[in-house]
Amino acid sequence: MKIMLPFLIGMLFFQISFAQKITISGYVEDEASGEKLIGCSVYHPASKQGTVTNTYGFYSITLDKTEAVVLEFSYIGYKESSLDISGQSSGTLNVKMKSELVFEEIEIVASREKKFENETQMSTVDVPIAQIKKIPALLGETDVLKALQLLPGVQSGGEGQAGLYVRGGSPDQNLILLDGVPVYNANHLFGFLSVFNADAIKDVSLIKGGFPARYGGRLSSVLEINMKDGHSKEYHGDFSIGVIGSKLTLEGPIQKGKSSFLVSGRRTWLDILTRPLIRQSFKSNGSEGDTGYYFYDLNAKVNHTFSQKDRLYLSFYGGNDKFYYQEKSTFGSSRDFVSSDLGWGNTTGALRWNHIIHDKLFLNTTLTYSRYRLNTGVEQGTEYENLPEELIGVNYISGIRDYAAKLDFDYVPNPNHFIRFGANVIFHEFNPGVFNLERKSSEPGASFNARYGQQIKNATELALYAEDDFDVNKKWKVNLGLHLSGFYVDNKFYASLQPRISSRYLLPKGFAWKTSFATMRQYINLLAFEGLGLPTDLWLPTTARIKPQESWQMATGFAKTFGKDYEVSIEAYYKKMSNLIAYKDGSGLFELTDWQDRVTQGKGEAWGFEFFVQKKTGRLSGWIGYTLAWNNRQFSDVNEGRYFPFRYDRRHDLSVVAMYEISKKINVSGTWVYGTGNAVTLANSRYDIVQSGGQFGGIINTVEQYGSRNGYRMNPYHRLDVGINFVKTRKKYTRTWSLGAYNTYANNNPFFVYFETDTDLNGNETTKLKQVSLFPMIPYINYAIKF
Repeated sequence: MKIMLPFLIGMLFFQISFAQKITISGYVEDEASGEKLIGCSVYHPASKQGTVTNTYGFYSITLDKTEAVVLEFSYIGYKESSLDISGQSSGTLNVKMKSELVFEEIEIVASREKKFENETQMSTVDVPIAQIKKIPALLGETDVLKALQLLPGVQSGGEGQAGLYVRGGSPDQNLILLDGVPVYNANHLFGFLSVFNADAIKDVSLIKGGFPARYGGRLSSVLEINMKDGHSKEYHGDFSIGVIGSKLTLEGPIQKGKSSFLVSGRRTWLDILTRPLIRQSFKSNGSEGDTGYYFYDLNAKVNHTFSQKDRLYLSFYGGNDKFYYQEKSTFGSSRDFVSSDLGWGNTTGALRWNHIIHDKLFLNTTLTYSRYRLNTGVEQGTEYENLPEELIGVNYISGIRDYAAKLDFDYVPNPNHFIRFGANVIFHEFNPGVFNLERKSSEPGASFNARYGQQIKNATELALYAEDDFDVNKKWKVNLGLHLSGFYVDNKFYASLQPRISSRYLLPKGFAWKTSFATMRQYINLLAFEGLGLPTDLWLPTTARIKPQESWQMATGFAKTFGKDYEVSIEAYYKKMSNLIAYKDGSGLFELTDWQDRVTQGKGEAWGFEFFVQKKTGRLSGWIGYTLAWNNRQFSDVNEGRYFPFRYDRRHDLSVVAMYEISKKINVSGTWVYGTGNAVTLANSRYDIVQSGGQFGGIINTVEQYGSRNGYRMNPYHRLDVGINFVKTRKKYTRTWSLGAYNTYANNNPFFVYFETDTDLNGNETTKLKQVSLFPMIPYINYAIKF
């Protein structure tokens, strides 16, 4: 705190002038819907200075009164707006911008200030939600996380999975924020789809390195997803139905121009359609039963403007996956039954109050709630006509729950400085896993109800931060910040001071050289198996025995916009990680021993090069991304203490994404990806040991000898996805038919490999390595109507 306070005071009062100046501030929003525009450029040509709107669309710019003539506002996909401010004194100027249509052929030019080579931040990618919706997707379900997997430096865990592995990190090292609230499990359908409904999303931004000081608590990335606020002037809706489910979104004003709402729901319906067939199948086998799987999620948001200075937002997300099996069989006067359930889901909520303290100082106060829970169980028993039922069952529950509060200040003393500072506190509640065992019996003393497992553990996480994005001179711009964090658990307090710095230097011919350095600390851990993104993964805290994960990352690169809208960047990075956590060999999830005895901690390193070309606007849009990377781990009791490749170490990763508007009625899209195969551990020899004894001679035990950890590479992964959309616009609605295919040329991509031994007619054994592939070509069709 002694270090943070003078740093903060110094930033607040550095270079503040009391000469003849005016300050213009306000909000920038979509003219039609009232949606606030995040990151909109505000540029003053006379002084060649500018700023951008914050997460809530607010801006503030201070200018010499004699130079205050015109302000220019520009945002990708919108018509540029120029406003005359000559003769105006300090005050509020709210700006409404018109959305731009591709076919109007009106030139969209990014302002000098908004070109990405002028920004201090590096290793950051913004993908317009309109582009994400056009990318061909598995089963036709638009998926934010799968779109991000197509970016350089970002990898998927495997075929069809929605997890993110960013610059050598693991899924738990990603801070995923939905309207500012952490989401702990971002997967539906056992990891094949994500929980984010694109119809409810306004903005998506991924930070891979050079983290600003306002973010903390994770090592590898920050994924910030903001929900739509809801149309403040008219009622609108979206409905779509596809191969596995349907979605409905409704939005509109509560009080026109002052408050609005958004409600968006999604559910799979295959379990409903197949239920009659499944029940008939059980009936034909002489029993009654049902089985199936479904998921649903619901997004809701309301906001209200109390005054020009005060706005309130309330947002909610709830989602759940459930697999179930039930069967009953009748035998005379008794009936046997068995049932099993596997359910998991997230619930998040946020209450946010925006307040303009004065025209240079903006405050956001946030209260949040986040919960992830896994609940699985099995019951088996017998029902009798005249006797109590016999039953035995087991139930397992685990999860994490957070309550948090945040204060975030944005202070803009002049166009050369954009200062952010704030504080937050999170109260964590961890459930490491509890078994509930129950038996009901008519026999005296045979019934019981017992609870086994580990106690709920509470912890408190604290953070203070301050950062300044400032101009050193006309060519050199720096973002300098400090993040102070603390964690209290088991009567032990961990503290960490994390410096952050990013720098941009303008070179001749429009090139920019960028560098960054960031240290990070993570106090919560995800215990997971290197395989499917299972919901049984456990969130657990740093303890007196388990140290917090730490990392530092440095990166450097060059950026330039070619022509009007081709953004090109080349980056190199190196990341060092310590106190990484993993299961010990032979340990697993469903054990009653202390989880701290089942894990080991080690270190890792990752480095690589990234190349990225992106075009966000125009009839042809998309990107090309290539990554050359190395990713290694070391644990003292694994692989004889030697470094080994992480399972998702991928040497080469290439993605090509393209979308083309043929006409107002037809647009096409395609993606092609290539990646080096995942690293796996295989046995390199096998032999039999014959033990003497027994009535029938010796007992043969087969022993396998394993080589180095993850020493074998599966075959490379590659696939082509294509899609086409047919759009028809009527006076009151727009209808879209979407057709496409995932893995169009049906490549047999590896899902996992195994050894199989075949014996011929002569008794000779041959052992072969075989590959299992998951998805052939999967076509999809989707119908959507927007009204």
